[in-house]
Amino acid sequence: MRRPHHLGAGILLAVGALLTTGTQAATAEAPNTPTTVHTLAATATAQQHARDFWTPDRMRAAAPLAPLDRLSPGAAPGVPQRAGKTSTVAPTAPAGRSGAVSAFPQSGGPWSGGGAVLVTSGRVFFTHQGRTASCSGNAVTSHNASTVLTAGHCVKLKGSWHTNWVFVPGYHDGQTPHGTWAAAKTLATDLWAASESINYDVGAAVVAPLNGKKLGEVVGGQGLKFNGGYNRPMYTFGFPAAAPYDGKQLIHCSGNTTKDFLFTTDHAMSCDMTGGSSGGPWFDSFSESTGTGLQASVNSFGYTFLPGRMYGPYFGDEVKSLYEKAQTA
Repeated sequence: MRRPHHLGAGILLAVGALLTTGTQAATAEAPNTPTTVHTLAATATAQQHARDFWTPDRMRAAAPLAPLDRLSPGAAPGVPQRAGKTSTVAPTAPAGRSGAVSAFPQSGGPWSGGGAVLVTSGRVFFTHQGRTASCSGNAVTSHNASTVLTAGHCVKLKGSWHTNWVFVPGYHDGQTPHGTWAAAKTLATDLWAASESINYDVGAAVVAPLNGKKLGEVVGGQGLKFNGGYNRPMYTFGFPAAAPYDGKQLIHCSGNTTKDFLFTTDHAMSCDMTGGSSGGPWFDSFSESTGTGLQASVNSFGYTFLPGRMYGPYFGDEVKSLYEKAQTA
C-alpha cells in the first residue's frame, strides 16, 4: 500500500482495499532495515506489552484507510519465479466437523461451515505509521509450532517493519477465544524485504508462547503446498473490515483460479473481500468436511479496473525459503 504510482499508461493497482488502519498508536515504527528477519518482541515484557496494547477497543478501531492507498507492481514482473519441484506439508490442525457450506464457487460470504479453518485463521493487528492496523493470517504446521503466514505488506511496508504485531486465531465478533499471540519475530521474502516486489508479497511471524503453550499446541496448523502450479480450485479466507464487511467474522471465497494475465505471476480468483483481508490464506486441496487444506497463497491485492477479483502470490521456492527460515526461528 504505497503512495500512488503509475504503471504503464496510468494503470493503478489497488492494495489499500486489503489493509486496514485505524486510531493513532502510542509507539513509533521500527527503523528501516534491509534484513528479511526483524526481531520484534524478544522479551516476555515486550510480548506482554504488545498483548496489553491491543485492547478490544483498539481492535474494533482498525478501519480502512481513506483515501485508498495504491500499490504499483514496480519491477516485480521482471523478476521470474524460480521453478521447483512440487512439495507439500501435511496439516496438523485437528480436523473438526464442518456444517453446511455455500455452493462452490463463492465470490464472498461468511464461512458457514466449521472445521479447523475456524481456529487456524485469524486477524493480525499491528502499528502502521503510528496508527493501529489489521490484516489476516493463518497458523501453519512448523517445526517450532509457532509460525503464522500473512502478506508481506502486513509485516513491512514503505521500508518500515510494523510494531505491536499480534495474531488472534479464531477471532469473531470481537472475541479472542484462543488468545492474543505476540510476534517475537516477523519475516518477509527476500524480494519483498528488498524492494516490496508485489510478486513476493508474503510475510511470516514467529509468535511467542502464551500461558506456557505454543500456538501449534493450541490451534494446530494448516498444511502447505509449494510449486503446485496454476489453474487450481482453491478456497481463500480472511477478515475484511471495509464495507460491506465489518471484520467481525471469517469470510471466504472459492473457485477455479487462473494465472494473472496482466502484470504479475499471481493466482487470480473471483472474490469481493475488502480491507483487512490481506494475508488471509488460499488453500489447495481444501476439505469442506474437515476445514483443512494446503496453503498455497495469501490475499495480496486487486486491480482498480477489475473489481471483484483477488490476487495472491505464487508459493514457489522463494516462499518455501521464507517458510523454512520462519519455522526454524
